[in-house]
Amino acid sequence: SITRANIFNKDNSAMAPAAEDENMMQEEQTNESSSFYSNAMSAGKILVASALLLNAASSTGVNPFAFASASDAGDVITDHRRLSTADGSVPTYIEPLIKDLEERTKLMEDTPPEEVKYWFEYTGPLQKYFYRYSNTRGKADYFEGRDDSGVVSSRFVEEAGGGAAFKDFFQNAGDIPSDEIPAHTRMLDNCLAMGSSSRPNLKKGTSWYDWFGGSATDESAAMDRCRVLIALNMVGAGKGTTMLWETRPPTPNSAEPKPWVSEQATAATHLERNLKEIDAMCATGQIAARVQVLVCEPIPGVWTDWMDSMLPNCGGKPAPIPSAGAEDPYESGADVEDRPSPVQIVVVAGASTADSCHDMKSGFMEKRMQDLILAPPYLSGDGEKKNLKGDVDPTIKTTHPDLVSSDDHDLYIAMKWTSLVTVRSVSAFLQASADLAAAAASPKNQGTAALEKNADGVTVAVNDSPSSPFLIPSFIRVSYVSEENNKVAKWRMHGDFFHPAAWEVCKDSFDMAWIPDSLSGTGGVNGVCYGSDPSATTRKLFGEKEECGQWWVYMAEEQMPTTPEIHANEVTHPVVQGGSNYIWMLTERQRKEVVKLDTCEHNAGKDNEKLHACGEFPQAVIPLGDLESFMINFTPNTALGKKHNAGRRPGYSREQEHELDREKVRDRKQLKGQEDIEKALFDYTVYPAALFHKDATLKAARTRDAVLTKSADEQQLGPQTVKSGYYDVTITKPRQPIPSWCQAIARKGLCALYSEYFRQGTDERCLEACGMKKDWSHV
Repeated sequence: SITRANIFNKDNSAMAPAAEDENMMQEEQTNESSSFYSNAMSAGKILVASALLLNAASSTGVNPFAFASASDAGDVITDHRRLSTADGSVPTYIEPLIKDLEERTKLMEDTPPEEVKYWFEYTGPLQKYFYRYSNTRGKADYFEGRDDSGVVSSRFVEEAGGGAAFKDFFQNAGDIPSDEIPAHTRMLDNCLAMGSSSRPNLKKGTSWYDWFGGSATDESAAMDRCRVLIALNMVGAGKGTTMLWETRPPTPNSAEPKPWVSEQATAATHLERNLKEIDAMCATGQIAARVQVLVCEPIPGVWTDWMDSMLPNCGGKPAPIPSAGAEDPYESGADVEDRPSPVQIVVVAGASTADSCHDMKSGFMEKRMQDLILAPPYLSGDGEKKNLKGDVDPTIKTTHPDLVSSDDHDLYIAMKWTSLVTVRSVSAFLQASADLAAAAASPKNQGTAALEKNADGVTVAVNDSPSSPFLIPSFIRVSYVSEENNKVAKWRMHGDFFHPAAWEVCKDSFDMAWIPDSLSGTGGVNGVCYGSDPSATTRKLFGEKEECGQWWVYMAEEQMPTTPEIHANEVTHPVVQGGSNYIWMLTERQRKEVVKLDTCEHNAGKDNEKLHACGEFPQAVIPLGDLESFMINFTPNTALGKKHNAGRRPGYSREQEHELDREKVRDRKQLKGQEDIEKALFDYTVYPAALFHKDATLKAARTRDAVLTKSADEQQLGPQTVKSGYYDVTITKPRQPIPSWCQAIARKGLCALYSEYFRQGTDERCLEACGMKKDWSHV
């Protein structure tokens, strides 16, 4: 079922671009100088916040983390080692997990068997969801429950930073032992390996140094970071029926506690949370984020000032603390144009296109967002396509130099204001991208794609050949049940507010693929499965019979949002097939490959032979062991309980089968409330995150079971040779603590965050939960 192909890693290089490209960049950058544009809020013009990355000076990609010298870090990075020593000690960041396992084990041991009616497992502390404020009683109503999905949400994760584990790992780590430094710098190493080869000028006197350098007396150069551009689509943002920019931004540094605000009341709360998450990225010391806010018409300066003040760790100016009786610090505006800012407001429409821009069905803003990030060479100044003459390097950006997006970046994030981006999603994307690049560079995979694909119908080897699939990690939005959702959706969600569900995909939207050697270690793109070090992972972790790699969710259908977004998708297709238009990422290496493909298709015109030679669309995949990190919270939480347009719902590739199933249910007429149940089952798509993970796991396990079962017993139900150790259990018995512990680790994204331990260590207990065991558990 996996037939889409394209070129990935054409130059068969795991790290650097071609030497001639690098020399060309050096020559161009020699004459560039730092410049910051100060035309802040001229009517109808672009607010250019900073050309921070314009003065990039070429340098080697050393490991530049603040608490490690380049030489020391380099020595550690290239060393594959086991993280569990002979005395059983583990890395400091694993110690809380060991304690959690002890608590789970004690819970099982202390519970009398007669009290165990069904399987159960520890899922964390009780949480409260406040959903309505009562003026008469002066307090809010709430439900009490547990969100054990592992998804980071604005509803149940109060502090920014991607969740407690990620915040502790990146921001609150304290004194880190020297042998654990590569684990903490993995995100930065992956970004530098997959990002741009040209690096910013880090010396004193540059704006980079002013933002990210040391103390006033420190003369050494600032540390390099992962340069992230975030393009923020603000179409549809408002407060009720009022456009957001016609209201006041939240008051900064307020002395009083903030009043409770419904998730549906205003877009300001969602924008504020996203800005806090972006600032938390910069607080890690590994990311330099720039935010390009895309709007249809000029906005008041007070909003620009407020957004800038929300990003102090990214170079913004913190809002002043008001004194008693003082006026609002943003009443008269701040002089943001007098200094570099991490925020740039871009007005993407003119007088003739403003209506289309505001129309969420038009796909106008989605197209503008793609053009700004990809910057293909065939675009004219007005965004229209033009013919190319002569040999043009399509990867060189030709957009206006005043745009921050025209500068060199390592990672690009395009998102709508309703999507929640976190350091967890960035870290997960970079790791997954490095994993795929490691697989493409594997010596064992070269020239084997066709053979592997035909071997068992599920194994896909990626390499540097034109027939190799071009795979890009992608995201899926999830929403919680809202107090404003209709009864059917709540009912389908088992009546609780504590578990997120997707509505743009279903069980039929994806297949499963095993990609050999798709594991990258420390130090950037560094294949774990084929390392030359004799102590590399392959010798012990996967044994003689186990294949090294991991399972991936392979999106076989396009994502199907509800109106109006479904109409926008039909006008402007997502960059990645099976991906989302409302949250997507690309590294600089991936951007170049996508632009080459788009340019080839543009030059081919209607010539089918030339079009075929260009290759297929990039394909969306998600690592099974880190699935929840790629589930992005739709923060207004109003998506569930809405009907899809006819013929445009998830599972459209099996629409006839769905209709037959509906006819069977209708013919039985055995259900109480038959019509309502029919609607819940067939008219609404509510796909809980936990069910997604279960379906993906069982699809992979059943596929391998069918291959490994030599003579199937037709009378026997269920798996016969291999099974899922977590899901294929009798539900009238409690699950054992270790499988549940491993599953919780996977849901929280710790398989990838602590990948040095789970991939390169000696602890094999969580291989299956982390998606790294091809043949699962034997029956």
